[in-house]
Amino acid sequence: MRSPLVAGNWKMNLTSAEGEALVTEILHLAGENFKIDVVICPSFLAIPKIADVCRRSRIKLGAQNCFWVDKGAFTGQVSPTQLAEFHVDYCIVGHSETRGKFGKLEIPESTVGLFSESDETINLKLKALFYQGVTPILCVGETLAEREAGQTDSVIEAQLRGALVGIEPAEMYGLVVAYEPVWAIGTGQVCDAAEAERVCGMIRGCLGQIADDETSENIRILYGGSVKSDNAAELFRMPNIDGGLVGGASMVAKDFYQIIVAAE
Repeated sequence: MRSPLVAGNWKMNLTSAEGEALVTEILHLAGENFKIDVVICPSFLAIPKIADVCRRSRIKLGAQNCFWVDKGAFTGQVSPTQLAEFHVDYCIVGHSETRGKFGKLEIPESTVGLFSESDETINLKLKALFYQGVTPILCVGETLAEREAGQTDSVIEAQLRGALVGIEPAEMYGLVVAYEPVWAIGTGQVCDAAEAERVCGMIRGCLGQIADDETSENIRILYGGSVKSDNAAELFRMPNIDGGLVGGASMVAKDFYQIIVAAE
């Protein structure tokens, strides 16, 4: 049976000291009695400090991205080997923002080309993470224009198939997939629970075709996109939604704790 998972993605927010204080407050609220998997994904610079806090608790450590080569002349990149040094358990891969797709654009549109993640680079990152024993959280999702054109399912299926080329079912067994409709990320809009369940069920069916039914039934599928304490319970009640990838609400201790309770 799949155990729920709630992951907090801090994105480019919080200093090491602020992150340490936040995790400490979450642990105080929970009394460390988590019945589910809880993951915190800070920025790279905060990983060492948060790693120290996580080691003393049941919270697991995640990263927000990685490169696919262990070392080399790749200025500004961070490798899975470097993440493993700090006992990173999970790593987000293929987030819409690294694909250059933003629900709420806060930078000049002319600069979006800086973010050029592709299915090929995501595939390379997944393989590198599996090799290091780090669990990937693979993000998939459609833009508003793609949804309005009736392309939601085909876009997500293409993302899944492109990301998982050449990966054996045995490796996929521990994979986590996060459905994040781009139009709901950072916008305050949330996908209707019934529709989120439909898409997550479609994702599970597609994973069954790519791998096999047994593997797909063991892959945890999260929903992400304006998950808050007041909508989490309705989303997590759905049979194919195994938790959430949480953005803004993960940086407010009480809100994040209430989301964890909803998943429990």
